[in-house]
Amino acid sequence: QVKLVESGGGLVQPGGSLRLSCAASGIIFSNTFLAWFRHVPGKERELVASFSSGGSINYADFVKGRFTISRDNDKNTLYLHMNTLKPEDTAVYYCHADSPTWTKAYWGQGTQVTVST
Repeated sequence: QVKLVESGGGLVQPGGSLRLSCAASGIIFSNTFLAWFRHVPGKERELVASFSSGGSINYADFVKGRFTISRDNDKNTLYLHMNTLKPEDTAVYYCHADSPTWTKAYWGQGTQVTVST
């Protein structure tokens, strides 16, 4: 059974930092597309950062230079290091995993990030 569990969200002031974690079970991290998405009610879910199955990293323009995606294959854990947070980064952040050999993609339950004074 595949399970993705996010943690690390919370309330932070503008300019602050947070590290999100996504602990995965039931999948092999290598050769898997791994990503962080975020969603604000009333808007489309948007891609924040991702690892391709080959290991290439991609960032949305709105987080370049501020966020860093990383992974620990031994721990089957995906991370999102978020610095210089802005109020517009407030959203529910979701971990996502997919592979062309799977019949479905997987999502975590999400973790709330709120950037506010």
